[in-house]
Formats: sequence, C-alpha cells, structure tokens
Amino acid sequence: MYISYDYYRIFYCVAKYGSFTQAATVLLSNQPNLTRAIKNLESELGCTLFVRSNKGVKLTPDGEKLYEHVSVAFEHIQLGEEEISLSRSMQKGIVTIGASEIALHCFILPILNQYRQRYPGIRIKISNVSAPQAVSLLKDGLIDLAVVTAPVEVGADLSQKKLKSFREVAVGGETFRHLGESGGLTLQQLSEYPIVSLGTKTSTYEFYFRLFLQSGLTFAPDIEAATADQILPLVQHNLGIGFVPEDFLRNQPQASGIYELPLDEPIPERAICLVKKKNHSLGLPAKELERMILAEN
Repeated sequence: MYISYDYYRIFYCVAKYGSFTQAATVLLSNQPNLTRAIKNLESELGCTLFVRSNKGVKLTPDGEKLYEHVSVAFEHIQLGEEEISLSRSMQKGIVTIGASEIALHCFILPILNQYRQRYPGIRIKISNVSAPQAVSLLKDGLIDLAVVTAPVEVGADLSQKKLKSFREVAVGGETFRHLGESGGLTLQQLSEYPIVSLGTKTSTYEFYFRLFLQSGLTFAPDIEAATADQILPLVQHNLGIGFVPEDFLRNQPQASGIYELPLDEPIPERAICLVKKKNHSLGLPAKELERMILAEN
C-alpha cells in the first residue's frame, strides 16, 4: 500500500492540535485542502480517523492506533531536522552565562569544557559574580543563563531548577588544627574564633547568617573574601576558620596545611541551581548549553 507522505503529515498535525483550523495555520495551508486530504487517507485505509465535536476533532479508536505510530515517526524526523539545523547553526555565535564561584568550580566548568570542545566556534562569555549579581544580570537581559548557589531570591519572572546538592565543611590552618582533636565543634565554639567568609551580598553569607541565627548566634566574619577560592589561602595562613565545599578540599595536596575541623552536626546541604527567564526564547547556543547542563542533573 502506497499512501502519500503529505497525507500522514496532515493527519499528524490535525491529531496533534485537535483542530483543522490550527493545523492549517501550522502547515500554511487551508482547511478545505486538509479536509480533502484526510478524506483521501480514510478512503485509502478504509476507516474513519476523526469525529467532530464542539471543541474541534477527536481521534477515533482507529485514529488513535494510527497516531501512536505516526507520531513516533514524525517526532524522530523533527529531531533529526533539529540536530542537522543545530550542527549548521552552531558554527558561530555567543552564549553568556553568570556563575557564582562555588557553582563554577563544583559544577559548571567541566560542562563548559565539553561545550567548547563540541562547538569551538561559539564564544563563551562568563560573568564570575555572586549569586545575587548573576540574578540581577539575568533580569536585565545581560546574560542568557545563571548557575548559582542557593539561597537566592529570583522573583516571579525567573525560574529556578536544582542541579546538584553539595555540602560544606569547616576548615582551619595549623594554628587551629588542635580544635578538631577533641571531637565535634559546635557553632558556639566556632564563633569564638575568627571567621573567614564571603561578603554580605552573597548567597553564602546569607546561608551562614541564617544558620548561626537558628542557634541564637551572630554571624560576624572577621575577614570577608571577595571570592570563594580566596578562602583557602586565608585559612592556610591561619587568619581564621572558613567554610568551603568538600570538593575544594579534594583538590588540595595533603601537605597543604589546611585541616578539616569536625562539627558536632554536619552543615546542612546546599544546592547549585540553574536560573533562567520564564517565557523567554533562548538562542541556539544558549539552548544547547542549557540542554547539556540539565543532562548532568
């Protein structure tokens, strides 16, 4: 049996949208042409595919069986077309991303490396800023995507999706090494020593401010580092006790002079999140980067 591909294409669109009128708009045709094609298809197959209702058209049981197969075929065709289009459209372009320091080192860098290897013609512009700053850049339309650490206020016009959980630990240099020898430390005990932290306008500061407040303590760092990767050198030189992701310690040599200080209760998990604008169409370079980011989730 040979039946025109166009008949199946029209059948797919009418079934997908449940309307001859809407399908005609999508196919850049008119309703009489579509109606004629469906009648011809029904004649060829010897069955009725649609029944009309006040809300449009509905598939008959035979129509539903056919749609199960036709939809798979057409969706595979569309996927192939998109992949070819993507490969041709990703030769040149730019994608802009805002990333907080922890999100950059603990999640996004390997993905950006893969992206660069796959699409060498696409420029990647990274704004390495605090989480609130990244969200602000996103709201102003200055970046395509933001990958940041929680907590962060995003507002009603943005969406936030959790990508990865991580845990931080307390660390100290040689001067503070003895604190970990007598068992787990409480936040009360830690607060009696100098603290190294990120600054007040960061999600990390906000997280520890709330954590200490829950124990009736004031979080008042003695040193505020500009970026997360500055905390370890400051700790290493015995300027205070800091909190860093466990991943940061894995990259440190054993003789680095940085020691984990056990706590009586582990620090609650934090999250790295993807933030984007709602109802905003991304360009192909940004859309592909988003797909790769979510694939790691």
